[in-house]
Amino acid sequence: MLARVRSGALMGIDAVVVECEVDMALGLPYFNVVGLPEGAVRESKVRVVSALKNTGFELPQKRITVNLAPADLRKDGVAFELPIALGVLAAAKLLEDGLLARYLFGGELSLDGSLKPIKGVLPLAVAARDRGFEGVMVPAANAAEAALVEGLTVLPVTSLREAVDHLAGTHVITPFRREGPSAAAPQGRPEPDMADVRGQPELKLALELAAAGGHNVLMCGPPGSGKTMLARRLPSILPAMTFAEALEVTKVYSVLGLLNAGHSLVRARPFRAPHHTLSDAGLVGGGPLARPGELSLAHHGVLFLDELPEFRRNVLEVLRQPLEEGVIHLARANQNISYPCQVMLVAAMNPCPCGYFNVPGHTCTCPEHRVFDYHARVSGPLLDRVDITLQTRPVEYHHLARAEPKETTSRHHRERVETARQRQRERYRDEPSVHCNAQLPSHLLRRHCVLSPRAERMLELAVRHHGLSARAHDRLLKLALTRADLEGHGRIEDVDMQLAIDCRALDRRGWLHANTHGGTPPSRSGSRWPVTPSGTGPPERP
Repeated sequence: MLARVRSGALMGIDAVVVECEVDMALGLPYFNVVGLPEGAVRESKVRVVSALKNTGFELPQKRITVNLAPADLRKDGVAFELPIALGVLAAAKLLEDGLLARYLFGGELSLDGSLKPIKGVLPLAVAARDRGFEGVMVPAANAAEAALVEGLTVLPVTSLREAVDHLAGTHVITPFRREGPSAAAPQGRPEPDMADVRGQPELKLALELAAAGGHNVLMCGPPGSGKTMLARRLPSILPAMTFAEALEVTKVYSVLGLLNAGHSLVRARPFRAPHHTLSDAGLVGGGPLARPGELSLAHHGVLFLDELPEFRRNVLEVLRQPLEEGVIHLARANQNISYPCQVMLVAAMNPCPCGYFNVPGHTCTCPEHRVFDYHARVSGPLLDRVDITLQTRPVEYHHLARAEPKETTSRHHRERVETARQRQRERYRDEPSVHCNAQLPSHLLRRHCVLSPRAERMLELAVRHHGLSARAHDRLLKLALTRADLEGHGRIEDVDMQLAIDCRALDRRGWLHANTHGGTPPSRSGSRWPVTPSGTGPPERP
């Protein structure tokens, strides 16, 4: 007797429908699983047999063969145990297979027949909807996650016996119902507030600009100047994720089994801060199972790289293509997988190994060549993909001494950011792949970036004077457009372009050379916020 039950195998953050074919024939008692199963799937036959016996089912002494089709797709994980068990019962004529074709099944079996939660339920539910299935049957602990998919019947089960009784019609399971997406509870602790940061008003305004357009940021400054503190408060001023964005992020976390208990939907924007000992596979994804990396875990959120020059060179260089495309492609011998990674890169570094190069009141102990070597660890192509480069200054004492500091709150910045993002949503309503200015492709720049004559002249001088690349030219335009959105300008004015130029330390190598040889850069008066400590900075803006 042959029975068929459908389940799903993960391919990246998506699920591929897998048909579990169970054949029961005469012969010596034997249980075999074929179809490119990995270790956990091969071991499932032991758990399935024990769960069936402990649930009260007596299997005939026959040869059982389970084929997981398509056979050329690697099967990994424990989600196939429930469909295999149901297929065995159907092949043994202990269960009618009429309802089996209407659902996708997934679940891990304990030896006593109870069901444990599994990874990747959300992709499984999406595959069921896209392939026209009526619903899914999953462990009760995963029901809320599966119910995020609209128009799908979700059957939560706690044991194999409960699943069989429902399919036999003796005890019908009530489908799981969820509340609206707005009722989903936020995850984690309350976000830290920008009001916690003493002083640094220029840096707060620059981060507000970055949040408004989704721009990458690099902060360079001495220890204790607030780089990490500011970066960790950046998510608090970012706009709330849409339901579609939250669903994409939840799929990544579902694949890795990182969803917190009681929270089926990731509502808060991710903030990932990996240690500098991270490997390239840990950053972009990969390994034996080609799992998502930190880049994908920060999808629609912030990837913070503290102590940027301390990361290995090969780790930093793999960032270049994903930062441009917003997706990472992993090619392996037997599969090609793509993971989303539309992130805001926020990086921090010291001006030198000791941390006090050109810092007033401190003496740098680093030889000149070590300072140059330290900055050379971050390549020019990677810096070219950073829109805003800032230099932090030590916090002045009067900011620290105030008993009741009057600092701007995250709410204030977030309201301005939300207003700017709303202008961008209206502008790009006919561009489904563009959600903010940083994602604007080059061929659409001049259509959406309208410059005043003075702003056009400033951009031309900046490109010629600093020898900017085409990528840097485009990023300057996007940055100026974001500033115009923040201020409500109908076009890019000269002040918008001026601040965009000021927010890029375009020639850090030249700045280092000037300061190590006693050079004095020109004044930067007239800028709304300075981006370098007093007495330092790149060549004067045009």
